[in-house]
Amino acid sequence: MQRFGGPGGPAPLFDPTVNASSADYAAVCERLFAMKARGVSYGIDRMRAFATALGNPERAVPMVHVAGTNGKGSVAAMLAAILRAAGKRVGMYTSPHLVRLGERVQVDGAPLSDAEIVAYVAELEPKAAELERATPGEAPSFFEFMTAMAFLQFARRGCDVAVVEVGLGGRLDATNILAPAVSVITSIGLDHCEMLGDTLEKIAAEKAGVIKPGVPVVMGRLPAEAEATVRAIAVERGAPLTSVREVFGDEMGNYPRAALEGDYQRLNAATATLAARAVAERFGVAETHIAEGLAKVSWPGRWQRARLADGRLIVLDASHNPEGAEVLDGLLAKLVAETGRAPVVVTGVLGAARARPLLQAIGRHAKEIHLARPQQARASGFEELEALVPGEFFARGGKLARGAVETLFPRAGVCAVGAPDDVIVVTGSIYLLGEVLTRLEPERGRGEQRLQDF
Repeated sequence: MQRFGGPGGPAPLFDPTVNASSADYAAVCERLFAMKARGVSYGIDRMRAFATALGNPERAVPMVHVAGTNGKGSVAAMLAAILRAAGKRVGMYTSPHLVRLGERVQVDGAPLSDAEIVAYVAELEPKAAELERATPGEAPSFFEFMTAMAFLQFARRGCDVAVVEVGLGGRLDATNILAPAVSVITSIGLDHCEMLGDTLEKIAAEKAGVIKPGVPVVMGRLPAEAEATVRAIAVERGAPLTSVREVFGDEMGNYPRAALEGDYQRLNAATATLAARAVAERFGVAETHIAEGLAKVSWPGRWQRARLADGRLIVLDASHNPEGAEVLDGLLAKLVAETGRAPVVVTGVLGAARARPLLQAIGRHAKEIHLARPQQARASGFEELEALVPGEFFARGGKLARGAVETLFPRAGVCAVGAPDDVIVVTGSIYLLGEVLTRLEPERGRGEQRLQDF
């Protein structure tokens, strides 16, 4: 098990010896932040034009496309691990990052260095300016810049295959310009309703926008109304569909295990298994490679267990929406049964719709809740969160407190709350987890919270 603040910790996620000068990189981050500050620019036409101006690098490498409300990052990591076990050079594009921007774009597990980001931005900016001159107001967005970097990196590093996670939705996401070897839809839940729709059917239709004519589709276990929508779109597009439920059934004992903990990760492992089988002939993937990849996969912040410097168990888990809160409820119950203790929970969330089910789950199991606001404009305030803590938590004598990441985690490997034999759980927004990891593992480098959102 990983240990924070002592020997046995992970290698840094970036190599400081290949960084650009701090001034160059800081200047580039400012320019990227200015793009991000313009807000989300949802649509696909700009990305098509941007890719064309760059010579369509997305066509140079076969890709697997992964969409879904929850689980898409874990499934992407599992698929990348499986394909690497098969001896392939594998690119992976995910978002957002936990600590450093370069984590979003990886080749065989190595993220973009600061120097590579500086070089790519210098290359991309003139192309973006040309597009802006041609169509004022339609300059590529921050996410489109990152997507372009990913496609260029995968092509130039000679990747055999890349696994690409959708940023938001599917139909109009910037990544949807690629022609996938297989399309994956991990799960469907009510999240980002303001952009994707307010029903499961509407959200499923947006996610199913990644389905391409004649291209195989792998579908996780979805709610009935969402599944019906995905199946109808697959039939309409002549895309053969394989369902996790049809292959593995409803009994969890039939599902494959992965190195990531929790029954929901067995669902993700089944989805990754079926996606790997769909491209097995093309990329030389055997069942032994699938088993090896699942056994080796690493994906930080997903019920990640570690030890603090004082030996206490700490668990970090990004559960940030209603579907994730349901999973968290079960994991917390198992943790209490395993340890015999109610945990001390640190949490922070973006928005009441996400916070309500999360705090209900936490309130059923925690003995203390410490609220910490992520450094994001959309983060819920203390008053909003306090009003959502269930009464049963206080009826059991639960303690509620406000805090800040820098005081709750004052230095490497140290958590300032809880008794010597308490278990600490950090959960909620992935942005909060990134800030906590920056404090626990300074070797990861200075956190880049301003560039996390989207």
